[in-house]
Amino acid sequence: MSENKNLLIAIFLCMLIMVGFQYFMPSSTPTPQTTAQKTPVQSTPAVVAPKKLTRNQALATPSKRIAIKSGSVRGSINLEGARLDDLTLTRYHETVDPKSPEIPLLSPANSTSAYYAAFTWGTTTPGTLLPTETTVWETTDALLTPETPIILSWDNGQGLLFQQLISVDDNYMFTITQKVTNTGLTALSLTPQGTLARRGKPQSSGFFILHEGPVGVFDGKLNDPSYDDIAKTGTLNNPKAPGWLGLTDKYWLTALVPDPALPVTSSYTRQGTEDETVITALYQRDPLALAPQQTIEVTNHFFAGAKVLRLLDGYQETLGINHFDLAVDFGWFYFLTKPIFYVLEFLKGFLGNFGLAILALTVLLKLAFFPLANKSYASMGRMKALQPEITRLRERYADDRMKINEKTMELYKREKVNPLAGCLPMIVQIPVFFALYKVLFVSIEMRQAPFYGWIHDLSAPDPTTVFNLFGLIPWDPPSFLMLGAWPLIMGLTMFLQQKLSPPPADPAQAKMFLLMPVFFTYLLASFPAGLVIYWAWNNALSITQQWFIMKRAGLKKGKA
Repeated sequence: MSENKNLLIAIFLCMLIMVGFQYFMPSSTPTPQTTAQKTPVQSTPAVVAPKKLTRNQALATPSKRIAIKSGSVRGSINLEGARLDDLTLTRYHETVDPKSPEIPLLSPANSTSAYYAAFTWGTTTPGTLLPTETTVWETTDALLTPETPIILSWDNGQGLLFQQLISVDDNYMFTITQKVTNTGLTALSLTPQGTLARRGKPQSSGFFILHEGPVGVFDGKLNDPSYDDIAKTGTLNNPKAPGWLGLTDKYWLTALVPDPALPVTSSYTRQGTEDETVITALYQRDPLALAPQQTIEVTNHFFAGAKVLRLLDGYQETLGINHFDLAVDFGWFYFLTKPIFYVLEFLKGFLGNFGLAILALTVLLKLAFFPLANKSYASMGRMKALQPEITRLRERYADDRMKINEKTMELYKREKVNPLAGCLPMIVQIPVFFALYKVLFVSIEMRQAPFYGWIHDLSAPDPTTVFNLFGLIPWDPPSFLMLGAWPLIMGLTMFLQQKLSPPPADPAQAKMFLLMPVFFTYLLASFPAGLVIYWAWNNALSITQQWFIMKRAGLKKGKA
């Protein structure tokens, strides 16, 4: 009976590790809020021009633009509407080939992939002429760089001069200072606004553990509804509080960041269907009074780029952006996942390779849990030494299962053996497995990070397969036949580790255990190569440790 329990527990834990992570680490999606529960945003959602052109065609259309160039991005600002609508990430490529295209992020409003941001004004004063998306702003500047900010201006002909001072750092943060000067004789009220619009059918990776879509933090709390949540009502209002909001992909983020000390009213809207779907994120601040002969100004930030964790943490410190690191979906094990990431990054800086960092992290974890593993493996060694006695008990009381269980437990108690001790290393390994999987899956730093040999991307599955003799046969097998070298190495180490464990007395159970390495070899074949390398190396270390402890326990048993 105890062996049956051990078998069920082992199978359950393995399945929990390999499959259950999809349910233990979902993004925390809040319940959609109705308009009645929140103060609605009074500004109008962005109007995205009808789809006509590809991104390149739209950028080739004659228009007044200011070029952008920094160490991390290149692109341009459209003077029509003062839109940030052309941005390419120069440090990232679509494939591991450095000659492959760079990652395009923002696109013009009249393109099939429209994606842009704009900062505007609203008013409660009737008859006030405000800049719109068709307003053409003036400037004497020609290039925006980290060293040369630009100034855009527009006069409404009613005594109001609108200006925008735009700067960019060496990475992905734009600073936009909106300024309005009232040279007229009438006081009025203006509300600063920000808009982020994106066209196209919302796409995601389809994994439970990854959130892609709206994301923001309000009053210190993460708010990340899904695209489907917005579709239910068309408009989803966020809590009125200080914060930031945006749209996130697996590796890329665009975020509107108003003054982090002041509350904003914000919302998401979804219009259209399929490829004509338009998702809009927008916010507005409380109205500001503008008296005659006075000037008001507000400063906002706009992030558009890669979700590099150290950058996000840095902006949180320098700009006061609350929990900006939550744009990286580290999930429920955030308290464990983020430290593991920083340990890996430190080790990578020391060793020069993330793959080596994973191996070194595994050694550190083994050292941290060394006392627990020793105790567990020693218990397993004693259990293996007791197998002949357990077999004799089964033969003696073959017709009395209750008696077998009773005598077996007496034997365990007399020899001070815990039959469940062998599960402890696996239980300890579960949260580490989850956290490491998260790090490999969501961290931009892991994207296209190479190892040695044939592994050029630790965040992608092993690209080789035994079914074409690892590339010797010029044939590309279907995805279900992709069984690479590292998954096979992992399966072999799992089989060897299994051989060191006490075998089940029941032949049927023993056969089931023999099939488990085969099952997990196929299952892990589609996982990130970095995770498979970690698992194989962890098995190899466990085999060494387990062999030494169990051999020592066996020798002592023989001397007794």
